[in-house]
Amino acid sequence: MKLPGPDHPITITPNPKRVRVTADGVVVAETTHALTLKEASYPAVQYIPRQDANMGLLARTERTTHCPYKGDASYFSIKANGKTLDNAIWTYETPFPAMTEIAGHLAFYPDKVKIEEVA
Repeated sequence: MKLPGPDHPITITPNPKRVRVTADGVVVAETTHALTLKEASYPAVQYIPRQDANMGLLARTERTTHCPYKGDASYFSIKANGKTLDNAIWTYETPFPAMTEIAGHLAFYPDKVKIEEVA
């Protein structure tokens, strides 16, 4: 386990805007409670509370990965309009102590879904 610091900064801040995630035109998640995670030089990621996602469209997969800063990630595929987007979502169900804010949240791959801030 590594801690964020000057050499690898990670910040988590509430996003004041409404965030909508769609897959093939189907709304998968919409929230005014997204968290914006900025990690080192990576693009910012929106973490959406699970209660604001349509979990009926999601199917847990066997895929897991490990981040030395956040912990072990689990994955979900999205089933929408007769299509399956494999491993389109990741989540840290029991993140490391420094990242507990993202527990219970979902993150989406922007190359698989449309993530937008809406009025």
